[in-house]
Amino acid sequence: MTTPWSRRGFLTASAGTAVALGLDTRAFAASDEFATLRAKWRTLILGEGVDPTAEPFTSRLADLGTTARGLLATMAPATGSLWPDLVYADPDPDTDQESYGYSGNMNTSYTRLNTLAQAYCRPGTGLTGDTGLRDAIRTGLDHLHDDVYNAGRTPYGNWYSWQIGAPQALLDVCVLMYDALSAAQLANYLAAVDHFVPDSAVASYSGTSTGANRVDLCRVLALRGVVGASAAEVALARDALSPVLPYVSSGDGLYPDGSFVQHTTVPYTGSYGSVLLGGLGLLFALLAGSSWAVTDPNRQIVFDAVEHAWAPFLYNGLVMDGVSGRAISRGLSASDPKQIQQDDHLRGHPILASIVLLGQGASAAENARWRGLVKGWTQRDYYSPPLNDPVLGLPQLARLKGVRDDTSVTAVAEPTGHRLFPSMARATHRRPGWAAALSMADRRITYYETGNGENLRGWHTGSGMLYWWGDTFANGQYSDAFWPTVDPYRLPGTTASRKVLADAAGGDWGASLPDVNWVGGATDGERAAVGQYLKGLQSTLMAKKSWFFLDDTVVCLGAGIKCADGTAVETTVENRNLGPTGGAPFTVDGTVRPTAYPWSETLTGATWAHIGGHGGYVFPGGASVRALREARDGSWSTINKGGSTTVLNRKYLTLYVDHGTDPANASYAYLLLPGATAALTQARAADTGWLTVLANTDSRQGVAVPSLGFTGVNFWFGGTVGTLTASDPCCVMITEKADGTAVIAVSDPMRMRTSLTLTWQRPVAAVTSAPATVASATTGSALTLAFGDLTATAGATQRITVRLG
Repeated sequence: MTTPWSRRGFLTASAGTAVALGLDTRAFAASDEFATLRAKWRTLILGEGVDPTAEPFTSRLADLGTTARGLLATMAPATGSLWPDLVYADPDPDTDQESYGYSGNMNTSYTRLNTLAQAYCRPGTGLTGDTGLRDAIRTGLDHLHDDVYNAGRTPYGNWYSWQIGAPQALLDVCVLMYDALSAAQLANYLAAVDHFVPDSAVASYSGTSTGANRVDLCRVLALRGVVGASAAEVALARDALSPVLPYVSSGDGLYPDGSFVQHTTVPYTGSYGSVLLGGLGLLFALLAGSSWAVTDPNRQIVFDAVEHAWAPFLYNGLVMDGVSGRAISRGLSASDPKQIQQDDHLRGHPILASIVLLGQGASAAENARWRGLVKGWTQRDYYSPPLNDPVLGLPQLARLKGVRDDTSVTAVAEPTGHRLFPSMARATHRRPGWAAALSMADRRITYYETGNGENLRGWHTGSGMLYWWGDTFANGQYSDAFWPTVDPYRLPGTTASRKVLADAAGGDWGASLPDVNWVGGATDGERAAVGQYLKGLQSTLMAKKSWFFLDDTVVCLGAGIKCADGTAVETTVENRNLGPTGGAPFTVDGTVRPTAYPWSETLTGATWAHIGGHGGYVFPGGASVRALREARDGSWSTINKGGSTTVLNRKYLTLYVDHGTDPANASYAYLLLPGATAALTQARAADTGWLTVLANTDSRQGVAVPSLGFTGVNFWFGGTVGTLTASDPCCVMITEKADGTAVIAVSDPMRMRTSLTLTWQRPVAAVTSAPATVASATTGSALTLAFGDLTATAGATQRITVRLG
């Protein structure tokens, strides 16, 4: 009987024969190394520990088989398409929205072939090793090559489809089906990849070849080299990763403060950042131990970023929407009604899996710590358990299951503390029992991103949107059809004009930037003072907004609110998504308000309000606040041209301050108490000495909370507020401690101060630590700090510790 040789077996035997004959074995060794890399990539994309007899894998593999049989039955190669519902022939090739659709169909055609290849290679699909399926995959690959994706074709539509989406899927199929493809077929496919993704694609770190996109391109080049046994291509891919790794000070990439930006102006930790983290994890793992291992010392920056950049935005398995750009508009698809709705949890789960993979190349201490974090996030995600995630890939599921089942790993609790990200105008505040996040915009960071027909109404997401979640409640607040049904003019925390804006107002790809510099804050790592000089998108609106993040409260101030749009201006205190039923009780000053929909009322002189199961709101000194219960209809297609037209309905409870039409100098003040009971909210409102509003004007805003030893002031201009005097615009936060010390946190949000003098009218015995930016310090009956040039601090907090007198 003749035993068939596998390619790898042949290469191994041939290498041994060459040694026996005294021949040069270098070529054989290189070939064997490529075979090893192919085997490693196969494992990376199929996953380790995927047991077809155990859940969650059994049902997922069966579903994969069902999907593959459906695709196999409907595949019908014809000029311009491989599947009738995915026509890629563009009658008018261009780069408009219609052409984007045609190029996307080409991309999806390769993705479907990848699905078929997975069904062929994976056990438990019912199609494992099926020769008919194997032949269909080869037919499909040849058809797409001959008809559309070849070296003679000019790309149209979305560049991404030609340079990243299609070639990644194609090369994965080449690895999975390597033994079933002829040398001529592989040569044809690789020639196509070379055509659309030439070496010049990574020659310059600019344009579409930066950040996550660069990592994706490197993945294409690396796999092209592995499949084609080209050491030069693999080396190019490895070397082209290096510009991604260092910290940046502008544009795309990771910043020293933990920010991650893509498309020059868009905070993107949760979307493009996820791609970058996942891509680097895969490439580090693929090349580890090979002749092309990534040894650039800057890769430690990526490891540091796990807790410095990604962990602050992960909460109970979700990744916060304020750093996911236009991805927040990707819900149900119009082209595939069976597609699972995307949301913050489903975007978070792949990041968890990427952290596990990245940990395999990190230090033992880092790996152990990260596995503990991931186990905690996985266990706490009650709203959308990761191991039930219907769209998470099997390799990612296997990694998360491995961590969950590892009894040596102890779950790590949610990290607490405050983090400011001045380089992307974001902040996160995490306390036992809840977490919050703030989204702003400035001269460097866009109001919002639209593009490809996505996120058409995200206009005000950068106007001070304040998100918050509870530890065991409200984790679906922004997951449950929030974005297609919420009033886009009433996003929680924002101040906005009711001026009607067109879909995609402001232009694509984060084109619109407010002409403001003072956006940022100061923090001691636990509490913070944060401010935003707000100018409205395509509006005359101007406002000064401040947030003081404390132990159980966020104090929110607004002042200098003016507008001449001829429309009303509103500050939205809250806009809570209460789901399809919306039965949460609403109490104002001890009286329960109606639960019927619709309902509205002007709450005159209200001092506190409470939403059952959510939290409380306090209005110092009383305020006139509008409240309404509203059942809102919406569809994903209203905010994303590719979205489903199915009408969804969610019920909202909204609180907002109506500043009237064309206000001249309006203001507001309120406290947010996440998770507070009605009794606690009422008690906080009754304790009029708990909070002192030191200033709330167009020039300065500040508060003091004596019981916490806290003082926070945003100096929009120099001047005096309470015991603090600043020579110029700055942010100051002070915490006095019971041990007789104090921490003074100062920042220059404008990044313009070449000098700054700050005086605190408080006896100080000594300065015990100070950064180099402090040129001199005078102590005694008062403390005077003279700062030197702060322009290079990039808005970062300067912390000074003192011993009180």
